[in-house]
Amino acid sequence: MVCFQLSTYAFFLFGAALGVSALDKYVAAVYEHAAVLSGVTPKLVSPEDALKLMNKNLDILETAIKEAAEQGAHIIVTPEDGIYGWVFTRQTLYPYLETIPDPQINWNPCIDPERFGSTQVQERLSCIARNYSIYVVANMGDKKPCNGSDPKCPSDGRYQYNTNVVYDSEGKFVARYHKYNLFATETQFNYPKEPEFITFNTSFGKFGMFTCADALNFREPAISLVERFHVDSIVFPTAWMNTLPLLDAIQFHSAWAMGMRVNFLSANIHKPSLDITGSGIFAPDGPKVYHYDMKTQKGKLLLTELDIHPRLSPTYPPPVNWSVYASSVKDVSPKTPVFNGTIYNDTFTFTELSREAGNYTVCQKGLCCYLSYKMAEKRKDEVYALGAFDELHVVEGEYYLQICTLLKCKNTDLKTCGQPVDTAHTRY
Repeated sequence: MVCFQLSTYAFFLFGAALGVSALDKYVAAVYEHAAVLSGVTPKLVSPEDALKLMNKNLDILETAIKEAAEQGAHIIVTPEDGIYGWVFTRQTLYPYLETIPDPQINWNPCIDPERFGSTQVQERLSCIARNYSIYVVANMGDKKPCNGSDPKCPSDGRYQYNTNVVYDSEGKFVARYHKYNLFATETQFNYPKEPEFITFNTSFGKFGMFTCADALNFREPAISLVERFHVDSIVFPTAWMNTLPLLDAIQFHSAWAMGMRVNFLSANIHKPSLDITGSGIFAPDGPKVYHYDMKTQKGKLLLTELDIHPRLSPTYPPPVNWSVYASSVKDVSPKTPVFNGTIYNDTFTFTELSREAGNYTVCQKGLCCYLSYKMAEKRKDEVYALGAFDELHVVEGEYYLQICTLLKCKNTDLKTCGQPVDTAHTRY
């Protein structure tokens, strides 16, 4: 993959010379964080030891946030699970949780840290935002007591939520979101009774917020948030695995921004051993900056300039009626041989793109995938395939998937189609 980097010097001059209030642009940042984890197996620790681990991660995040602010960023997004990791059961997660109040209470944790009891993580996030004059988006755990009068109250007497929080450039607590669409392995969390549609206004646009699997083809809250509340940008903490059903973070998140016609600020965890990498800042007209790294163990800060109101930009793409487009496609594929390949334990039907240009179709059960393409040059050392999957996926939960994919095979042997590939040279 290509990683675009903007010079620190250029961003420093930009941030020093121009003010947000007079602009139709703003500078966004995301940080892909190599989180410090609690260990390879879940274990119960004291609240003091839990705070020590979280402060290790907050030390790293503060360094990245300070650097982003010095380069002119107005807002930074940090990853899902970035403060305490993900190696937990419901019981072992509890020492890491804090009570996160409703943002309408007008609270600045940096100034009034003891208002809601033990809130050291919220205090530190607030002070980081205040000290560096930058909006900070982070992900942490919220706990809410419940009792027998609530028929859905868990047996341990509390709800535990995967939660995003936002602090403005003065450290004020401005937004809170409880993740609604939990991934199959997130048994340590509850989801709210109803989806939350969270927005917050800034001098550089209106933002919406949700988390990771919320973007995975669920209408609530992600799609409705854009359609009903007309946000300009989405902040998106995630721990996105580049395997089914999620597939590649960069392509998926870029497509989401283009399809929903908003800016999309995606901050991922960095853990190559679990196929977790891929962060970026994406606009309706295409990616602005992104990062994919399966080789190193280091975090990565990304910054770029975005339109405050992308709908007013001359590059804002016209709407596409995808239903009309799909129904107009004709099966003009030549009779090409098909073969099977595996992606993350699921068997796809593939056909090789054997020509430099053409129209191809590949089908599996009731799903047919169509591709019309032209390569800039057909290389002899690269093989590409068009694939379809129309089956029940049974790894990490059970759900039915329909997927069309264009991929590069690992080498020229068709048996490698579906195996992970880091780089590609052919242009389409």
